[in-house]
Amino acid sequence: MFSEASPRGGRLVMQQKGPDGYSAFIPNPLPPVPPLKIDDEMSRLMERANRALGRLDGCTYTLPNPDLFLYMYVRKEAVLSSQIEGTQASLDDLLEFEGEIEGKSSQDDINEVSNYVAAMNYGLERLRELPLSLRLIKEIHARLMAGIRGGHKNPGEFRTTQNWIGGTMPGNAAFVPPPPHEVLPCLGEMEKFLHDETVPPLLKAGLAHAQFETIHPFLDGNGRMGRLLIAFILCHDQVLEKPLLYLSLFFKKHRQEYYERLNAVRRDGDWEGWIKYYLQGVYEISKQATDAAKAIMDLMAADRQKLAELGKAAPTAMTLLDMLYRSPYVTIPYVTRELGISSPAAGKAVRNLVSLGILKEVSGKKRDRVFLHESYLAIIREGTELYG
Repeated sequence: MFSEASPRGGRLVMQQKGPDGYSAFIPNPLPPVPPLKIDDEMSRLMERANRALGRLDGCTYTLPNPDLFLYMYVRKEAVLSSQIEGTQASLDDLLEFEGEIEGKSSQDDINEVSNYVAAMNYGLERLRELPLSLRLIKEIHARLMAGIRGGHKNPGEFRTTQNWIGGTMPGNAAFVPPPPHEVLPCLGEMEKFLHDETVPPLLKAGLAHAQFETIHPFLDGNGRMGRLLIAFILCHDQVLEKPLLYLSLFFKKHRQEYYERLNAVRRDGDWEGWIKYYLQGVYEISKQATDAAKAIMDLMAADRQKLAELGKAAPTAMTLLDMLYRSPYVTIPYVTRELGISSPAAGKAVRNLVSLGILKEVSGKKRDRVFLHESYLAIIREGTELYG
């Protein structure tokens, strides 16, 4: 824990004296005072990030099925955000589970990722009825943590005890967030900031994420909730039509710098360093998602072209192909049920797609065989490998 805090970032308050004594950090309300210094470098980063975000938002209008793209990207984000917290589940593991295929990951790990998907979808639905608020954040957190590790730590309720990051107790922790009686006042100020229309939404999302992580208002799940908050702010403020921007991949790749930048805000009041790091992430991830969307459109067109060779068998094969863009791992019983067709018809459709090189058998078994649309999943899974 740093021994001094910058007046711009916040203040350290002694909570306990003696050998077990520690200081907790209470952040100043947003926006920063003095205001962000937007130098030439930050202006360039902001302009570049906004352009990339605009192109990504444009995918909403050019993709044949943007909800399908969102469906898979929410799952990718769920996997990455959970991996940052130590979950050992890959995107393949999640999709195998959803396709009712026995995978390698523990059920606990899969449940954590599935909860993240449910929390994201729930939050997006509720945003149609509720403003972005502390109430909504609590509701989403309850969904995020229900029935998983950490689920006994008051899901959906702001903490009433001290927490800390790193170490075995507050006295030897790497960082101690605000004491319990300061949590609600800090969150109340943050909620006001979320509705400050004078702050550009892209900057607002970056500032609010850092502030949320510093307040650490829940006993568990703060990292996941804070990363969800970025997407919710950009959707709430209508920067994005659909929540296609997820920064967990960038934070995972540059994890050490992520923690260093947050600590520099607290210790030195260096909001500029944090925002530059964040804007670089927005640019890189927006560009990557846009490139992925284009690659998926090209692949879809190529796949459909191949189906023209099937003649009368093409309609069933086309229905199966559409399903593969939601569930790239399939078995013949799963196809039978999902498409509402007979087992022989499902088997024939699968074999047709194997013969065209769209599907491949990946289990190596003679019975209970598993098939995968590998070309599609290769586009989506980038960065979600456990040690990627």
